[in-house]
Amino acid sequence: MFERIKNFEYLKQVGIGLASGVVALALLIAGLSISAGPVIPSSNGSNQAQNSSQPSSSATPTDNRTCSVAQAAADTTLGSMQAVVVNQATNEVLFDRNSAVPGATASTLKLLTATAALQALGPNYRVSTRVYQDAADPGTIYVLGGGDPTLSRTGPGKQSVYPDAPKLSTLAIAVNAAVKTTPITKIILDSSVFQGASWEPSWERTEQTIGYMSEVTALQVDGDRNNPQLETSPRSTTPVIRAGNWFRQALGASAVGATISLGKLPTSANQIAQVQSQPISKWILHMLQVSDNTEAEALARLVSLDEGFDGSFTSIDAAIKKALTDAGLNTTGLSIKDGSGLSANNSVPPAFFMQLMQKIFAGTDYFSVIKQALPVAGESGSLATRFKGKNLDAAGHVFAKTGWIKHGYSLVGYANAKDGTVLLFAVYALGNVTDTAKDAIDNLVAGFYRCGANLSNK
Repeated sequence: MFERIKNFEYLKQVGIGLASGVVALALLIAGLSISAGPVIPSSNGSNQAQNSSQPSSSATPTDNRTCSVAQAAADTTLGSMQAVVVNQATNEVLFDRNSAVPGATASTLKLLTATAALQALGPNYRVSTRVYQDAADPGTIYVLGGGDPTLSRTGPGKQSVYPDAPKLSTLAIAVNAAVKTTPITKIILDSSVFQGASWEPSWERTEQTIGYMSEVTALQVDGDRNNPQLETSPRSTTPVIRAGNWFRQALGASAVGATISLGKLPTSANQIAQVQSQPISKWILHMLQVSDNTEAEALARLVSLDEGFDGSFTSIDAAIKKALTDAGLNTTGLSIKDGSGLSANNSVPPAFFMQLMQKIFAGTDYFSVIKQALPVAGESGSLATRFKGKNLDAAGHVFAKTGWIKHGYSLVGYANAKDGTVLLFAVYALGNVTDTAKDAIDNLVAGFYRCGANLSNK
């Protein structure tokens, strides 16, 4: 059910200088972490850093830089703040607050999911939704979901939130042509390619009722949105059955009396129709711009299946770590519970993002896809309305993935600093925080932008 498009030439360009730089950064962070003593995660699972307003002991030993962001870093609305800033050209750690401590990432985890998907699947990977006809009973058809949540019920010439998504109407036309005058009496839906639970227990159910997240199923339509043209639209608890109902409507007169049920595709059935998704590079662009949780969870499971796992929640940690390790990243200290970052139990040290951002910024392998997809401060995606007012000078110069969960905000990316230096950064604001934490993060990152290479850790 999953296909790679072979006409894309996979170019592996890993520069020796970049590789040595990443190794140097990893060694630097590892060495500095040793001086800080062992990292002891919080017993309550929150992994929140303590004394975050003070420089951690992983600070650069000799800091002659004079541009301080101490006031912004001490803002109490940041809660338990963790942060790290690295000079991309020199790999020097300019600013560090508990960067070796694993913490909840919120939606910045989607950077890991995108990286794993590009590493394991490649940018031109597409997903098929197929329809089969029963060999013994021609009036029975099976719809086999391959893991494409973008499949759309929108009419011809109309777009869902997923640009140029495959259409149920296209699938229906092909099915009607294949069955000819045979009435369709049964539509059996097979979503078994993703195993296990369809909802992560640590997720808030309001994510579903408000409209940020669907159940995770291999067969669904428009991410199971009530309104396929709204990013935030309520979802149901029965996405597979809803997909079947919408498909019956698309089939029209040939299936007007058909029953709909869940089942398993028999090996004897014959394929009569299929549609393919857009390449996942298009998914990643949309996912990172607007933080689409449903696409992220589908990608995580596709990675799981490609890596030989079962496409379940329990497989995601091992599958994504394997893909990240294959990409040359050290996954020590990571705990991954989902693909979207919705779970507060995801735990990643900010320092890990420095390894990752080096590759993304350099466009290593296929990771230029991620670089191009990052929201831009004051201009696009989830950063379009941020970095305004007193931080307007940083607008257009900060490129980053945003994150928000009930007890945390995050921002990970890079800044083209005022002095021309490229700064890689990660900031977490965890604990008893409110929406004002976003402004505090923006203030801090704008400070990084203004300081550039002269950013002091003091």
